[in-house]
Amino acid sequence: MAPGCVWAGMVGFLLWVLLLVLCWPLALAVLILFPLIWLLALPFRLLGIAVGGVFALVKAILLFPARLLGGPSALRR
Repeated sequence: MAPGCVWAGMVGFLLWVLLLVLCWPLALAVLILFPLIWLLALPFRLLGIAVGGVFALVKAILLFPARLLGGPSALRR
């Protein structure tokens, strides 16, 4: 796990604890609704990954002739 990811998780937890102290009903609602929202957003994240892959494929197809015309040194990169 990346160090930045650990810090983000810890900051998120500390913000949630602060919310729990200030307004516990809202903190419990966040605790219950966050996994549901994450599950609803998951298909859109997968769609974004697929669309990014398609764009990368189209870019590779369109730039392939230029790589071929660049000579053998362009193919080694």
